[in-house]
Order: sequence, then C-alpha cells, then structure tokens
Amino acid sequence: MRKRMMLSAAAMLLSSAAFGQAPAPAFTPDPAAPKGRLPDAATPKAYRLDFTILPEKDGFSGHDEIDVVLKQATQHLYLHGRDLNVSKVMARVGKTIVPATFTQVDATGTARLDFARAVPAGAATLVFDYTGKFGNDASGLYHVKVADRWYSWTQFESIDARAAFPSFDEPGYKQPFTVSVTTAPGMTVVSNSPATGVQKAAGGMETHRFAPTKPLPTYLVAIDTGPFVRQPGTIAATPERAQGMPYGIVATQAQKDKMAYAFAETPPIVALLERYFGEAFPFPKLDQIGSPIMPGAMENAGADTYGDGILFLDPGATTSDKKEFGMVVSHELAHQWFGDLVSPEWWSDIWLNESFANWMGYRIANEWKPELGIGVGALAEGFAAMNTDALEVGRPIHQPITDNSQIDSAFDSITYGKGGQVVAMIAAYLGDEKFKEGVRLHLKRHAYGNASSEQFFQSIADAAHDPKVLAALTSFVDQQGVPVVDIRRQGTSLTATQARYAFIGSTPKPLSWTIPLCLRVDAAKQCSLLDAKTTTMTVPAGRVVMPNVGGTGYYRFDLAPADWQALIASSPTLGGGEAVATTDSLWASFRAGKAPAAWLIAEARAMAANPDPAASVDPGARIAGLRSRGLIGASALPAYKSLMNAVYTPRLKQLGFNPAAGAYKAEDPRQQELRHRLVSLVADEAQDAGTRATLKAAATHYLAGDTAALDPGFLGDGLSVLAQDGGMPVARTLVERALSSEDATLRSSALGAAASSGRTDVANYLLGLNDPRLRSFDRLRVIFGVIGTLATRELGTDWVLANYERLVADANGVFISTRLPSAFAAQCGADRAAAIDAKVGPAVRRANVGVLAYERTLESIRLCGALRDAKAAEITAAVTTAGKATS
Repeated sequence: MRKRMMLSAAAMLLSSAAFGQAPAPAFTPDPAAPKGRLPDAATPKAYRLDFTILPEKDGFSGHDEIDVVLKQATQHLYLHGRDLNVSKVMARVGKTIVPATFTQVDATGTARLDFARAVPAGAATLVFDYTGKFGNDASGLYHVKVADRWYSWTQFESIDARAAFPSFDEPGYKQPFTVSVTTAPGMTVVSNSPATGVQKAAGGMETHRFAPTKPLPTYLVAIDTGPFVRQPGTIAATPERAQGMPYGIVATQAQKDKMAYAFAETPPIVALLERYFGEAFPFPKLDQIGSPIMPGAMENAGADTYGDGILFLDPGATTSDKKEFGMVVSHELAHQWFGDLVSPEWWSDIWLNESFANWMGYRIANEWKPELGIGVGALAEGFAAMNTDALEVGRPIHQPITDNSQIDSAFDSITYGKGGQVVAMIAAYLGDEKFKEGVRLHLKRHAYGNASSEQFFQSIADAAHDPKVLAALTSFVDQQGVPVVDIRRQGTSLTATQARYAFIGSTPKPLSWTIPLCLRVDAAKQCSLLDAKTTTMTVPAGRVVMPNVGGTGYYRFDLAPADWQALIASSPTLGGGEAVATTDSLWASFRAGKAPAAWLIAEARAMAANPDPAASVDPGARIAGLRSRGLIGASALPAYKSLMNAVYTPRLKQLGFNPAAGAYKAEDPRQQELRHRLVSLVADEAQDAGTRATLKAAATHYLAGDTAALDPGFLGDGLSVLAQDGGMPVARTLVERALSSEDATLRSSALGAAASSGRTDVANYLLGLNDPRLRSFDRLRVIFGVIGTLATRELGTDWVLANYERLVADANGVFISTRLPSAFAAQCGADRAAAIDAKVGPAVRRANVGVLAYERTLESIRLCGALRDAKAAEITAAVTTAGKATS
C-alpha cells in the first residue's frame, strides 16, 4: 500500500459521517479475548464468499463459509467480525450441524463463536449469514456516489476485511478465496481472480462468479461492484512469462475518457518488474482500478486500487503527475511479488513489505521513464522521515505489535521513508546484482507463503556471502533514531565519528549503528562499514568532501566550516541525490545548534542553479517553512520577500513563464517540473506582482470556461492567487466548481486554494460547510488548508480542538487512524503543546488510536518552540541582512 504523500503530513481520510452522531460500535466486552494475534485454535484453509451488493443501498449481505482445521475439540472460538449483523452461524462437521452464536467482543472487531456443544478436533466448516453497512471512506466495503451513479470498492488493509465478512483477519493465514457477487443486471464486478461467468439470479439480478484465488491473506481480497467501464487488454509475453496476460483498466463513468495513459504504461512496468524478480507475474490476471476517495493505492492481488488522480491522467499531465503515476504503480505492482506472493507472518513485519516496495517503486519507475528523474524522490522522502525519526517519541522500523490498536501506526513515514532508504543503502553497499540475488532467493524460498524480517535478512546475507550486512540491517531496523557522522580532515587523514542526532531542546539516549558509509573526495569514492564510534580513513587530497555518495545513506553528516563552505559552493554541480542530502544535513546542523542561519541562505542561493527540480528549490521551501511557522520576525518579512525574489524570480524568468495549457509540452520534463516549483515560490513567497498578475488573469479565464488558459501544473497556484485576492465570492465559486466536478486535479486545487486563502471569513465558511457532495478527503483538504495557513492557523486549530471527538467518532481504516493529530503540527511552543494536550489528550489516550502520532506531534510543537527561542533572532537578522543586500 502506498499512502499518498500529499497535504504534507495529512495523507488521511475523514469520514463524512463523522460530522453526524456516529453510533458506538455494538460489542460485548470479553476480558479473556485476545488483544492482538488470535490463538492458534483454528487454522483457516479456504473461504467461499457470496455477496449481494447493490451499491446504492445502505448495506450489503453475505454468506461466508470458512473451511478450518481445529487443533482440538472446542466449544468456543475467537475470530474476527466488526459491526456485522450475523443472523445465522454454525459449524458443519461432515453431515453434522453444530449451531453457534456470534458475539463481537471489542471495538477492533475481535469476535467469539460459542457452539451449542463441543466441535471435535479436525476439519470443519464455519458458515455465516450476515449483513453489514457500507462505509463512506476507504475502509472495509465502502460506497461512493459519482455523478448520479453509485459504486462500491473494498479496502481491507490493515484490519478491515473483518468489516465485510467474518474471518481470521491476520496476514499469517493464507488460503484461496472463491468469490461470487449478486448484483443488478449490467453491473461490472472485479475481484482478484478471473471471472468464470455471469448467471441469472432471483429477482432479475445477476451473479458474477470468480475462479478460486491463489493463497491470499484477507487484507489482499478485492471486490468492486458498479457501473464501471473496463478497458481490457493483454500484456505481451516476456522472457519470464511465456504467455500473454489479461489485464484491464477499470474506471467510473466519470473517468472513462482518461484511461489511455494507464492502459499504455502498465505493461512496460510489469515487464520491468518481471525482469528484476526473474519470474513471471505471480497471478493470472491484473486489473488497475480507480476510486475517487482512495488517498493512495493498494496492492490487492491481481486487482490494484488507486486514487483517481494517480491512475487517470489527462493528455497534458504534468511531470509531477507522471512521476507519481510511475512511482505508485511500480510500488503497488512490486507488491504483487513482495507482499502478495510472499506475505508477512504478522503485522510486525509489514514494514518490510512497504519499505521494499517504496524502494522498488522509485527504482523501477526510474527505469520506466529516466527522463522524469523519479529516483531523487525516494531520497527526499527518506530525509524527510529523519525529522520524525529524530524525535524522542517514536518507534523502530521493525516494531513488535502485540495489540490491534498498534497496527495502523506501522503505516507511517518511518516505514515508507526511512525503511525505503535503509533498503536503498544496503542495496547500494552490496551492489545491485548481489542484492537482487538475495531478493530472488527470498521469493523462491517462501513463494505463496509467509516470511519474517529475519528470513529476508538471511536471504540477503546468504546471497551476498557477507554476514556483516545483517549487523547493518538490524542496527537500522531494530532501533529508533538517526545517526549523524561528523567528518574531520587533516591532509589525507579523515576521522569519522558517529553519534545520535538531536534537535535543539532534545536529549535522546545515545545509540550506535553499523553504518555503510560511502564518501567521496572530489571524484574519488570510498565505502566502508562504520561499526565503531570513530574510525580513521586515508583519503586522497581534494577540495570537496561529500560524505554521502549518491545520497543513499540513511544518516546525516556534519563538516568543519571550511568543508561546509566548499560543499555549499559546489551545490550547482551536485547530482540530485547528493544535493538533497547536502540540504538536509546542513539544515540538520542548524537545527542542532551548529551551522549558522546565514549558511542556509548561502546554500539557497547556490543550490538555485542546480538542474534537479527538487534539489533546486528545496532550500527555499525550507526557508518558507520558517516563515510559515512564524520564526521570521514581522520586521524581516519585507526583506524575506526581497530575498526570495532575488533568488528565484531570475531563475523563473530565465526559464520563461506562460501559464497556458501545453505551452511547454515539448520541453524537457525536469525543466517543466522546475518551472512549476518555481512559480509556487515566486508567487506565494516572493509575492512577485508580475507572476501573480499573470496567474490571476489565467485563472479568471479558466473559471470563465477557457480551460486552455491555465495548465494543470499551475492550476493550484492560479486559483490560490485568485482566492487570496477575491475573498468570499471567489471562495464560493471555487467550492461549487470543485464539488460539481469529478476531475481530481480541479477538485483538489479549488478546495485547497479556497482553504489556504488566509481569510478568516472564508475559513469559517469552509469549516462549517455541510454539503452532501463534500467527501471525506475533500473535508480533510479544507481542514489542513486552513490550519496550514499562518493567518488562519489559530482559528482552524481551535475548530479542530472543539470538534476532535466528532472527527474521529467514525474513523476506521489505516488512512485516518494515526493521522488526525498531525493537524496540530504547525503550532509552535511548549505552551501550545500543553494547551492542545489538555484539550484532546484524554480523548486520544482513551480511544487508544493514533497515540504515537499524537505524542510525536506534541514533541514537534515543543521542539519548534525551542528552535524559536534559540534561533528566531538569528534567523530574522540573517534574512534582514540578506534581503537588504538584494535591494
């Protein structure tokens, strides 16, 4: 699964039902019930699931048969089922029927079967008839009205299959599923395996039947029903697969004209993955399915699901859109091997699925379209995760999970960003071929089964014939924290000293790592394992020391002042990975109280000339973050605008700026992306009057019906300028245009622009909006847009504090349960952290959901205050001096 890293830390859902009074889950507490893993009293062997699904209804019905083997005779059995109305349940043993009752015993969906008499050890079949309610967010079996038609999808990771059918809802159980769906005539139904036929059913309905699946855990089952459009095709044979493979792109009617890109580009990505893994796609068919409220994507075996905005691209799609498509599709399809073919034994090992797929997604996408420069994004994501990993509150990548409430916390930036970069670091240290050999060995050893993290480590070490790699892996995977390597030179002697990185105001306990350290002096590269606190190396003389070659190492570095100055001066010539590594480490040094603020500005000036679009604007975006957090004093804001104008406006003018759709379609993709990034800084931070006027005029024409006036890459910026200048009338227009559209880009851009306008009247209007067309993710965008804007931050924060319990009342699913606390992350100061904790802390801890994310947020707010107290005056002075120098 790939959670969409949009809206900063806010890649989550809010159920639209959360704004009503959600009923409390109906369950009967059982103190003896397991809080996490089920007892091994029963092992499921096969499922037969028969659903009746009419997406326009409030709920669905099902008949569920589970073949099990009972370890011993029992009269009671724990399994899973959440918020289901089970009307009939029994055990069938041969021709004998044993009636039972079904009782949900906790809010997470643990349930108990009580049999009328003991069921003997051995084979049995559990039989259920039941009904359930559709969800309104991407959790369980959910439905959405798109235009005037209803559709339903499933999203079962992590523990939401139990909301659709009684089950043993754990990743360690893998078995075949035979699915049928009865629905209205003319509907399209998609599941994991190929369809075997459609038959007439009672009441004029139709029953769609599917072949038994390969062995799967419950979280990978998919069942999508509605008036979908499916474009069928065949992925041609490859050296690893002798026959063509059927595949399809599946869309709602609203997206049927945007299927061409996914249809054309899915086959080459599949072929690249088959070549890497050295074996055929592990399932008999593939469908790529869009959903309007999926805030990311999910690797259901043979039936991947994506947010509409990821999968369905316009002909004029931006470089960023194509990069996201390539990375996310590669990520989810990599899971078909790593996660679906070989699945985790328990949720403690889910990090490996996601970390590996994150690395693989960027790697394969970079092969797919090298001209897009996708690979640097993986490193940027890893460095971003370091700010979370450096907190005292946190967790290691590989975290023991003993309670159901802990499971969703495993789907965070530590798993994706840190985990992905740790995989990249080990792969770079071993070399591509050795690492690939270890991955292939792992898949062969555990095909269609389960494996633990330790078994993966062993496969990598066995293939590499290097047991030391185990120490490196475990030191990064089994402990929290970020290493910082201090590099000091004296002639050709270099001393590297490792320590645990700490922010100003933080005192984490000391730790050490086995670090695959790769550095270069000018062009000479040298790698070694740093497994002691300090090591001395002999290196050639040279001007520039780069302590993280390619940026692939999961560590920060610090340098002597002269070496920092040389590295900063070389910024324009650094590769993208090394450039983002340099920016991250320099800012980390500043936030640790070492590098002066003036160096940040010097690096921004130098890095602006770097050709990589992400690297070029990264320092400026970080300086903008200081402004957004209130760390640049009001007296320095005119100088701040002058500084941003001097650094970035000339670069934009050099590239040229025409906002019309397709004006730069023949241009190098990375140059297109750089222009898009520059326009945001120049219009919003530098407040350049000419750029803003150009955007405003184009946006006005766009809203008047001339959609060619504004390219999708500038849509958000253009609408934002219009909203900032136009106030409430423009905000109302944007909301209406958004909610009456199924265009994902327009919908998100219009709502985001209105929410970030900085106007209190608009913020109050949006937060109080009660329009049935406002979906869960729309509301999320509104909340985070209001809070993310300095002028409306306090208003938005107070509103979330006042409505917190309502917001989480009906919030099931991995996409929300750990995310809402990040709404407070833009606050700054120990006093604000204390006020927030007094207001919502008891509710968070009482619900026992998202506690880790909440505690991280509070620590971040406190650390922001420590940085402000220590450095705000220095930052303000440095910006003032730099701004005056540009005037």
